[in-house]
Amino acid sequence: MLTVLRNGIYRHLFTAQAVALLGTGLLTVALGLLAFDLAGANAGAVLGAALTIKMIAYVGFAPVVNALVAKLPTKPVLIGADLVRAGMAVCLPFITEVWQIYLVVFVLQAASATFTPAFQSVIPAVLPRERDYTNALSLSRLAYDLEALVSPAAAAAALSVLSYHELFLGTVVGFVVSALMVATTVLPASRTEAGALGSVWHRTTLGARIFWSTPRLRSLLALDLVVAAPTALVLVNTVVYVRNVLGRPETDLAIALAAYGIGSMLVALAAPNVLERFGTRAVMLTGAAVVPVAMVATTVFSFRPGTGWGVLLGLWLLLGAGTSSILTPSARVLRDASDKHTRPYVFTAQFSLSHACFILTYPVAGWVGAQAGLGWAAATLTVITVMAAGTGLLSWPCPVTPAPNPGVVREDGAHEHRS
Repeated sequence: MLTVLRNGIYRHLFTAQAVALLGTGLLTVALGLLAFDLAGANAGAVLGAALTIKMIAYVGFAPVVNALVAKLPTKPVLIGADLVRAGMAVCLPFITEVWQIYLVVFVLQAASATFTPAFQSVIPAVLPRERDYTNALSLSRLAYDLEALVSPAAAAAALSVLSYHELFLGTVVGFVVSALMVATTVLPASRTEAGALGSVWHRTTLGARIFWSTPRLRSLLALDLVVAAPTALVLVNTVVYVRNVLGRPETDLAIALAAYGIGSMLVALAAPNVLERFGTRAVMLTGAAVVPVAMVATTVFSFRPGTGWGVLLGLWLLLGAGTSSILTPSARVLRDASDKHTRPYVFTAQFSLSHACFILTYPVAGWVGAQAGLGWAAATLTVITVMAAGTGLLSWPCPVTPAPNPGVVREDGAHEHRS
């Protein structure tokens, strides 16, 4: 997998992604502490509103801003987005009002909604070979999972000698280093060609229209919901399972979340070989079959938890593996369903639509869990998962194997004949 880093362009881009992710992780910890300083017991409500604003920026802003910058070369778009994110992070230590958090978070996440699809859409041009691209996707998945494990630990270590305001400086450094890595890289100039596609309105809606007209992309949208349901349950309610239901110590919260991340990482590590052997469709639909089964088991566990600490860890490991089986290869589907002209719009549409799924699943996990209990939250999310998985399985057409042409010489020297 690491052999893909021999490509100098991709190595620079991956480094940019990794340091930006680390900076974002530090930002998450520091933002929580800032919200507590400003709102006290209402910090959860402030962070919930900030997460909602983040999703609104991702869902509503990403297609528009990417349509507006479509005629610009990729490099200045990526650098500009990083610098905007760094500028917003600089503002955070000086915030004195809750509404200022919301404003800064919106602008920062709008910049992220510009950076991420542009970054993802340029990788297929940098790594045109199938196996190299698959390795890059696995490495990217690992980077996200490792960030979830490393950032809290790094933040805890930093907070032992620094104030949380100084954590924001780590975020600034992450985004500035990301911008520098992009600036020193020669990128393919495919975005300018893609920008010639019609008016701003045409470009804003192009990705969504391509999704709607392409069966495997419609299936991918359903699979995005399969991912969003267990992810919301894990991120929102793990602390409740660990502390309230099982009565475990605070440190076990990190262990439970790590189990989910480890499941994801195991799949990401195995993905290059598994995808080469079985193909994208088989791997993703296997994940779509595993997740509903694990969610049913989680629902049963939620109603009758007993003393099942090991059961919780096993379920979280399985859910992490199932969601990663869908997430890791998904960019291959986007690449194969687009060309150099439409690729930025397809990646942007996936970024926006996949995050829209969380607008449904986060409230279910949080509100239903708080009002009716974890069992009913898990049950509701399981119903959503089963329906979405069924839609994904039924709407992704089986691949058609072309008939061999007469007289074609195979690699072993034999001739194929038309039957």
